Amino acid sequence: MQKYEKLEKIGEGTYGTVFKAKNRETQEIGVPSSALREICLLKELKHKNIVRLHDVLHSDKKLTLVFEHCDQDLKKYFDSLNGEIDPDIVKSFLFQLLRGLEFCHSRNVLHRDLKPQNLLINKVNI
Repeated sequence: MQKYEKLEKIGEGTYGTVFKAKNRETQEIGVPSSALREICLLKELKHKNIVRLHDVLHSDKKLTLVFEHCDQDLKKYFDSLNGEIDPDIVKSFLFQLLRGLEFCHSRNVLHRDLKPQNLLINKVNI
């Protein structure tokens, strides 16, 4: 974990606390989270519309996954719009969601917890 600097606590995930972190060498920002099952899945799921796994760190009592950082989740984004949602943006998000899901399903992976809080986007709405 010394390779990463914890920047801020983002929230509580299903498998542990989620932090925003920065790689001390590359300055790349990522989000560490604890979950062994996700490692196996994410190693197989390399796709533009699926959050990338940057690194896996382990110690005697802890396993940490460092994920690509996304700026916000879909719920926060929609809440910030106060009901004014451009139909073209909705279509774009739906298309990206379906592409990511199709990729998962083609590898016999089911998400099982799809909700706006688990759909992450970045500044260019990807």
